[in-house]
Amino acid sequence: MGNERKKILVGLFVAMFLGIAVYFKLWSIDYAISSDDTELLRRQFDLANRDALDESAEWRMKYDEETERAAKCDKELIEFKQKVEDAASVNQQLVMLQKENLALVERMESLEKELNSAKLKCRSQRIN
Repeated sequence: MGNERKKILVGLFVAMFLGIAVYFKLWSIDYAISSDDTELLRRQFDLANRDALDESAEWRMKYDEETERAAKCDKELIEFKQKVEDAASVNQQLVMLQKENLALVERMESLEKELNSAKLKCRSQRIN
């Protein structure tokens, strides 16, 4: 029994020693992978950061282009409104000039009638 107990204890000790050895081996492998992973993660982060900056610059450029296009459209709209207002003003002036022209034509006709009547009076007075 004592001999068997020693064999079991030695077997248990060997199993524990092998378990600890395997554990340290796995830990060292994981540590090596982890240190390599750290470098890989750093590279991936740098790459992702550059991609994000590029994308941000691209979106900023698109925003600037759209802002410029919107400003151009606003300027064209203001110019068009000004032209429409100018055209409306010109139309109002045209209507006023047409009314004035009609009044002047009527005045001219009345003056021609007065002139003709004055001519007739002068002729009739010369004859008498």
